[in-house]
Amino acid sequence: MYIHRLLEKTLKEALASFPVVFVGGPRRSGKTTLVKQIGPRYRYVLLDELDVRVFASEDPKGFLDANPPPVILDEIQNVPQLLPYIKARADRDKKPGQWVLTGSQQWALMKGIGETLAGRVAVLHLYPFSLTEIQKRAARQPEGIEKLIGYFEQVARLPQKAVALGDWVLKGGYPEVVLGKSSSRKLWFSSYMQTYIDRDVRGNIKEINLRDFERFVRLLAARSAQQLNASILAGDVGVTVPTIQAWLTLLEASGLIFFLMPYYKNFGKRVVKAPKCYFMDTGLICYLVGLEEGPSTLRGPMGGALFETACVSQMYKRFAAMGEERSLYYFRSHDGLEIDMLIERPRRCYPIEIKLSSTISSQQARGIRKWMELSGDKKQTGFVVSTAKELGPVASGVRNIHYTLL
Repeated sequence: MYIHRLLEKTLKEALASFPVVFVGGPRRSGKTTLVKQIGPRYRYVLLDELDVRVFASEDPKGFLDANPPPVILDEIQNVPQLLPYIKARADRDKKPGQWVLTGSQQWALMKGIGETLAGRVAVLHLYPFSLTEIQKRAARQPEGIEKLIGYFEQVARLPQKAVALGDWVLKGGYPEVVLGKSSSRKLWFSSYMQTYIDRDVRGNIKEINLRDFERFVRLLAARSAQQLNASILAGDVGVTVPTIQAWLTLLEASGLIFFLMPYYKNFGKRVVKAPKCYFMDTGLICYLVGLEEGPSTLRGPMGGALFETACVSQMYKRFAAMGEERSLYYFRSHDGLEIDMLIERPRRCYPIEIKLSSTISSQQARGIRKWMELSGDKKQTGFVVSTAKELGPVASGVRNIHYTLL
């Protein structure tokens, strides 16, 4: 059973515009399934197989001659030597949609693609299922940020088929977990992390630091949705700050975490300027910190952080599919005003507060109202994302959105 992805429209546009399209993302996020679905007429070559990999490495020209476009080259990180030869052929024939490359995101691979295929390649990112995709609503979503905001301003009904919050947070979005292809969620995530460390991490850090790296990932998972403090992390793990920064770069390049940058335009030195770190998948967080039950997890000390991570990552995935992930920020001032998420547009910002509560009142909108006063934009609309099913106005200019509508 194929589940439509938010990235489909952007992928089709890229195939109609660029000779080379690269689809990256975390391992097991559904990249191969997506490109096969969008390009059924494409020849498919998996570069994980040893004989194929040897052929491509030792005779790149012969390999490309034997596999002419249109072709999907899956797991391109295994044979990066192909990139210069693909570049040469793309320069000779600029017809769009000739090569589709997929690969698990790695810093060295992304750097090689950026440097070798600059101007010839569209770089797209596919992450684990968003809530929209899990609920099978991706094909009917508003196109563009303005239409999405307009939808939030007007939506009056909840989805007929809504995913329970506990299940969403505990399972996360990896297709094999969501679709029940693995009998044990815990075993699947354990195997996933072992594969990630063996294939993506081991060659990038010293062998003696592997145990420290695993401890660092677990500590970072427990801090999802918090402001990043590399010095405290370094002290807790027992390594240097530059080491922590290098490991954060590795996790971000792998698509396991992302950063929400602070919004400080026009506010000078009155605001906090450290980024907030989020895991891309709450299921992975639950595994790393040892949480087993969805409903009880949300009632525990990490409940609010998990709900915020789930909602912010949902928006990040949605915006990444449109190539607009850099439009998301958060805000915190030194006097205590905090907005969980801001959507920046050319003329205004839309503030969003995230509350793990089924009862919403004007009290939950106080931060948004203060933001509106500070920004001086009287025409703004703000939103509170919650578990409350009563949609509509919470305060003047502020509306409640149920999390299933994200």
